[in-house]
Amino acid sequence: MSETELIKDNNEVNLETDNIKEEYAYLDRGGFSSEKFKVEIRGLPKFYGIVELKKLMNQKLGLNASKIKRPKNGSHWLFACFQNDEDRSKAISTLNGYSWKGKTLIAEEAKPAPDPLVKKRKRDEDSVNIKKKKEDENKSQEERLKDAVTPYWNIPYEEQLALKEKEVKNLLMKFDNEVWKIDKNKRNLIESKRKLYNGLSFELKPIQRSPITAGYRNKCEFTVGIDDDTGKPTVGFRLGSYVTGTVGVAPVGSLTHISDKMKQAVLLFQNFVRKSNMSPFSPADYSGYWRYLTVRESTHNGDIMLIVAMYPQDLTKDKLEELKRELIEHFSSEEAQACGVKSVYFEEITKKRSGEDGSKPIHLMGATHIVDTILGLQFRISPEAFFQINTAGANILYQSAIDLSNVNEKSTLIDICCGTGTIGLCFAKHVGKVLGVELVSEAVKDARSNAELNSIDNCSFFAGRAEDVLPSVLARATSDDVIAVVDPPRAGLHMRAVTQLRNTKKVSRLIYISCSPASAVKNFVDLSRPSSKTLRGAPFVPVQAVPVDMFPYTKHVELAVLFEREVQPSDGNECEVDEKEVKTEENADVKKEENNVSLEENTQT
Repeated sequence: MSETELIKDNNEVNLETDNIKEEYAYLDRGGFSSEKFKVEIRGLPKFYGIVELKKLMNQKLGLNASKIKRPKNGSHWLFACFQNDEDRSKAISTLNGYSWKGKTLIAEEAKPAPDPLVKKRKRDEDSVNIKKKKEDENKSQEERLKDAVTPYWNIPYEEQLALKEKEVKNLLMKFDNEVWKIDKNKRNLIESKRKLYNGLSFELKPIQRSPITAGYRNKCEFTVGIDDDTGKPTVGFRLGSYVTGTVGVAPVGSLTHISDKMKQAVLLFQNFVRKSNMSPFSPADYSGYWRYLTVRESTHNGDIMLIVAMYPQDLTKDKLEELKRELIEHFSSEEAQACGVKSVYFEEITKKRSGEDGSKPIHLMGATHIVDTILGLQFRISPEAFFQINTAGANILYQSAIDLSNVNEKSTLIDICCGTGTIGLCFAKHVGKVLGVELVSEAVKDARSNAELNSIDNCSFFAGRAEDVLPSVLARATSDDVIAVVDPPRAGLHMRAVTQLRNTKKVSRLIYISCSPASAVKNFVDLSRPSSKTLRGAPFVPVQAVPVDMFPYTKHVELAVLFEREVQPSDGNECEVDEKEVKTEENADVKKEENNVSLEENTQT
């Protein structure tokens, strides 16, 4: 080999080494311990939950896992992340060879992932990606933002509805096929019903359209970042994600689904950020301060609530107090009042360790809540409470649920994941009693206040995880006609909650409302699968489904499904077993729950 060739070869090796170093340079910048001290765990059982695994690792085995990264549900391998090398070494020693649910775990040190931004820059240099890159470059920033946030922005509304209705039917057919596979005894019945309902074993109603399509969102979370076009701090939406190598933020003025008042509030805060001389938070190196702005808007009276969130970094307490005073002054201006700003909160984002609660917004000025209306009822909304983001669409969704339910004045409604009580309170005049369950305690307080605000006295609301407090709440339902309604988060109901519903025979009907039907299919299957040692109660059978378009210009759709309890011949003991189970769990939970409720009521008073 000639000297020239040797030098060239060495340069290529050095370049490759430099590229590898660049991909992992972020590990030395701090804030990335989840990648630096990572363990790969293999040999996991077929059925397990992330919360269950965390309890095993952190509570039973005394490990300090800060994060678990699973590629997808049901994966037989995943990554567990730790804060330092000592914790990682202890985890490997403890978990490797540990027997869990009949499986022997394998735990090994895992390599960190390369920096997505660096990888993207390198991918863009490859000829395979040049064509796509040129296509993106030909699009304006406005078009790229619309593609990212409202992918159906250039599709006529009637076509959007048709696409969503088709997607819902495909998902329900997938669910139908799963039931057909696991329950041989139902196959003939399913096949006969499919002839009646156009390929499904139950009725799928036509999709309900949103009453409004422009400016329909009553809540948005806007990111603070740098606009790639102007280079200025901007409050808007990301054009991509860190994983895809994009952290630029684009302004939201062109987006149809956000109201003009909300856009004005965003610009108002953007002016404050730019005058503050404090940079936006950067996900690339964890520097900067301003993180996001949440805007909630009442469609009832136009009132605006703002939640300003920032990383305090090394700011002193005095500096933070000064910053809060400046925010109060800024949002007390005539411009802010004309925009409708009636409530301002401030949130300091601090690093959350395993087992710690996240930071909470602090009230700065104005009202503590805003008020909106659904089906003629008023609802007060706190910063963290769940409230349907399309108020006009919520009228359609909740009326559809009421129509599906077939309730009467003697019925009892169990409202699971009740939020601020919107569904239960809308049902209240149609039933004898409403019992609501919600994880967020602030939302429960709102629900009780909402009942009082609307002079409704047949509703009770309880704080706690549905899977934990359901037994004691269900024990309070003494009616012969008990119907449950669930409106869970995007991920769906916990399996323990599904089990409680299945095993409590008094629940004769169930309405499942989902903002992510694809995620809810597993719950649908578990509600419908044949009885077993775990799911002792009779299965629920789907009867009718109603899709409601709550999210125009996006691919998302809301779905309400009515399930009815399958009638099965009783052996004379099944009902007694179910009642014993409820009583046993009551002894463990009901006094604790009543004490919690009393404590909350006293605190509220």
